[in-house]
Amino acid sequence: MGTGILLRGEGQVKAVETNLLKFMQGTKQFIIPIYQRKYSWTIKQCRQLWNDIVRAAEDEKIKGHFVGSIVYIEQGLYQVSSVPQLLVIDGQQRLTTLTLLLLALGKAIEENGQTLDITKKKIMNYYLVNSEEEGELYHKLILTESDKDTLINLILDKTLPEEYSPRVYENYNFFAESIKNSGIDLNKLYKGISKLIIVDISLDRDHDNPQLIFESLNSTGLDLSQADLIRNFVLMKLEPKEQAELYREYWYPMEKSFGNLTNSALFDRFMRDYLTVKTGRIPNIQEVYSSFKEYVFQHSELSVQQIVEDIYRYSQYFVKLVFQTEKDKEINEVLKDINTLKVDVSYPFLLEVYDDYERQILSKSEFIEILKLVEAYVFRRAVCGVPTNSLNKTFATLSKEIDKANYVESVRAAFLLKDSYKRFPTDEEFKRELMIKDVYNFRNRNYLLRKLENFNRKEIIDIEAYTIEHIMPQNPNLSPEWRRDLGPNWEEVHKTYLHTLGNLTLTRYNSELSDRPFKEKRDMEGGFADSPLRLNRELAKLETWNEEEILKRAQFLADLALKVWEYPHLSDDILAKYRKKGSENESVTYTIADHPELQGDMLALFEELSKRICNLDSSVRMEFKKLYIAFKMSTNFVDIVPQKSRLRLSLNMPFDEIQDPRGICKDVSNLGRWGNGDVEFGVSSLDEIDYAMFLIRQSYERHREDE
Repeated sequence: MGTGILLRGEGQVKAVETNLLKFMQGTKQFIIPIYQRKYSWTIKQCRQLWNDIVRAAEDEKIKGHFVGSIVYIEQGLYQVSSVPQLLVIDGQQRLTTLTLLLLALGKAIEENGQTLDITKKKIMNYYLVNSEEEGELYHKLILTESDKDTLINLILDKTLPEEYSPRVYENYNFFAESIKNSGIDLNKLYKGISKLIIVDISLDRDHDNPQLIFESLNSTGLDLSQADLIRNFVLMKLEPKEQAELYREYWYPMEKSFGNLTNSALFDRFMRDYLTVKTGRIPNIQEVYSSFKEYVFQHSELSVQQIVEDIYRYSQYFVKLVFQTEKDKEINEVLKDINTLKVDVSYPFLLEVYDDYERQILSKSEFIEILKLVEAYVFRRAVCGVPTNSLNKTFATLSKEIDKANYVESVRAAFLLKDSYKRFPTDEEFKRELMIKDVYNFRNRNYLLRKLENFNRKEIIDIEAYTIEHIMPQNPNLSPEWRRDLGPNWEEVHKTYLHTLGNLTLTRYNSELSDRPFKEKRDMEGGFADSPLRLNRELAKLETWNEEEILKRAQFLADLALKVWEYPHLSDDILAKYRKKGSENESVTYTIADHPELQGDMLALFEELSKRICNLDSSVRMEFKKLYIAFKMSTNFVDIVPQKSRLRLSLNMPFDEIQDPRGICKDVSNLGRWGNGDVEFGVSSLDEIDYAMFLIRQSYERHREDE
């Protein structure tokens, strides 16, 4: 043995192939640094190791079985001790698992009572403890906070601590049961364990960079989470005392609040949102670690403690958002509603707002109003079917638009000034869509009905126990009574209104109500007249259920919805102030009246062409400028410059990309002109519109891909 290898990532690092049991022998202590992740091997991984060892034990031809590397920093670099202390950078999982197996083997030997090649005492003194030492130095392997006491108590044969480590305990039991149930010869088993080979990699802190090596190991298959990498990056360079203080005061409580990071994806999400708040850019979820390093390097003026404190503070807000653990009940109710809508894309904005609330820049009522604005914005867009692909960018940059001296007002203005696919749907749009929408198959139907039922209600109704009831039954084979009530066009009424808001309510008597006629549904036990729900109050007063009543009820509920999910109204004067702040160029509003060329035939031509352009997509909007009319999504894709005898069009795309079989387009890339774009052509009559749309669509498609 003794073969030197090169470890990628940190120059020439000596690595020596050695027997794992020999490596563990002698007076030494393996310490898992406080910044390392917990022991995480599952039964599946333990079973794989067990099978490999059994195979090696029973096959004489197998001389050794490689189980990976153990990377550590040698003793004397952190503190002086009578026992060499090795800080394990990589190899915790292997060391811990083998320790549990050896512990189970020692127990089995003791219970066996036969004379064997190895004794329990030797296993203990060789591999598990430093027999001549006392206190913590007695133990050969010291795990991280949450695993440490469980392993120590197992070795000392003591009762498990109250908050024991399930993984440590379960894996020990797995090996104990496997030894017992397999009936394997214990000498053979020890022989199989003796064949395990590792690569022993010893680092010198003065010459090697543990973090770079850690990252290199990760890139070669260690499967660490972004959370692991970030924690190690933050804490690794500190002295042990500082590590312990920061870990215990900030990092460990944070991990605990995330469920001890059993789901590291949640922490990765948090760090992405945290970095979005801090940088205004949304990092890729797979590149959170590298984005974090970049952020730290760019803020070298910040100490490690300041960074950790800040992460911890924002993590508290994130946990409250995700798990709705805010102590204030009123705030927590709004958080529950926001989470029902599953809009975690809003978290970067909400994290900053939360921080401002905690710093008392915002009052409680202002904080709640902003939360409700976010809720209304997201829900109205969902009802109106506005695409959601822009929401992450909208919320990532929203805080930049906020004037914290006029906090709530500026949030309202920011929402109101968004247009096209970023818009806050108006009362008219929201109400119209809500009345005609297929609510029954809408993902947020329960949320919608719950909010309508409980609006301004102190005695909250838990609708989880209720089911959706179609007042006009779903069954297309309606009874004669239903057909009579609905009128001669009953089939059309049934098809049009069945799943709409006006025809839906809540009940706990769905099966009893079934397809009964309306009056029976109204008057029976548990029927509409017997219901405690406000949603059913008006139904109790009706004699019949038909198209007119469905529409009246839809109107009533839609009007109520306008109060539940309020539109952020501001006066024109106040809004103009924020519009001016946003862009001086946009502070003047132009209309068609500012284009005197648009009259007669030119006006008719413009109206037809603009209609065709706007019909390309609901996200297309038209804006009148001083000298041209812009058609845009996020940016202009076509501009129209009105002239006396024609409309001059500019396409915002490179000239060499336009497909123009008729050859009417002109390259104006080097010419001064009104409008945006390198491609120009003219339209002078209605019969030229089809070809014009062929050209315009190319620019539209190009810009749509960029959305």
